[in-house]
Amino acid sequence: MHMNSLPQHLRSEDRREFERLLDEVLRSAPHRPELAAVGQRLSRAQLRAMAIDASALIAAAAAVEYQRYVRVRDELRHPEQGSGAAGPAEPNAVAADLAAPHGAGAVAVVAVLAPLLSATAAAIFLLIGYILRTLDPGQSFAGTMLTAGWVFGALTVAALLVAAVGLLVTALRNGASPESRARDAAAEEVVRARTDWEDALLERGIVPFLQEALTDRPHYTGSEHAGPDHGPGHQPD
Repeated sequence: MHMNSLPQHLRSEDRREFERLLDEVLRSAPHRPELAAVGQRLSRAQLRAMAIDASALIAAAAAVEYQRYVRVRDELRHPEQGSGAAGPAEPNAVAADLAAPHGAGAVAVVAVLAPLLSATAAAIFLLIGYILRTLDPGQSFAGTMLTAGWVFGALTVAALLVAAVGLLVTALRNGASPESRARDAAAEEVVRARTDWEDALLERGIVPFLQEALTDRPHYTGSEHAGPDHGPGHQPD
């Protein structure tokens, strides 16, 4: 088996996590009394290669936690698989799901367009009013244009406030939906399951394996660490 590969009983993302945890333990070995002999009897590279070769045995020590972690993670990533047996959705629920995005989209469009249009009108009226007042200070039409410009300016401020409140209410409504709360709860469960698996893998798998390797020093046959083989009949020069 190649030294840098792990068996397929762990998924690829989890194999990388296995190696990360192993490397962290080896780096922190000087601060772990139970692993104080790292570098004396066996080097970190030797221990790492041995642990990767025995990863199936090490991972089996946390098999229960790993199965739970994979299950809750898959349920979060593919929720339709967990609800596929529940039957077709109710018509009212489907209609609400379809209407919710359109309602949110309409609020967003109004929130953007209303201030934009009123601000544009205010700028145009004010610009024309000030130009007319500059050309003919006594012209009454210039005052009318300026008044209209300031009115549209006030409408712009009001539209911005209304839009901000509307978007805030929409965000709070969506954030407090049962679906959102369920997703948050599922994400928290995945984090807890991953932490349980990592703790079990460290405490019942990686660390005990390294301790045993340092204590018993089982025969290691990694080619890059083995010395030259001269055979039993070799005589020193």
